[in-house]
Amino acid sequence: MLPKLNSTNFDGIQIIRPLYYIREESIIKFIQNSGIWPLNCACMVAAKKTGNKRYEIKDLIKSLGDNFQEVEKSIFRAAQNVYLDSVLGWEQDGKRHSFLDKFEDEE
Repeated sequence: MLPKLNSTNFDGIQIIRPLYYIREESIIKFIQNSGIWPLNCACMVAAKKTGNKRYEIKDLIKSLGDNFQEVEKSIFRAAQNVYLDSVLGWEQDGKRHSFLDKFEDEE
């Protein structure tokens, strides 16, 4: 999910995620030091650490960090440095596109 996007459920509403670039560890330290405590997640799926893809991916990134310096930064850069002429397919505005579309336009 992007740090700022238009809501698909409500017209004229934008979703802004101001903590997008803040490391989770920094947020945890801040709430511990400030005495501000977040609400517990009522969602049973999110609360369960085993079998949850979010925690599985966090563990994967952590293990990659053992072998590769600044792996988080590399992941963010990979999402920013996309050269569309080298991508096989993508979705934009709910429509699927293929690199082959470029050749259909030439005919």
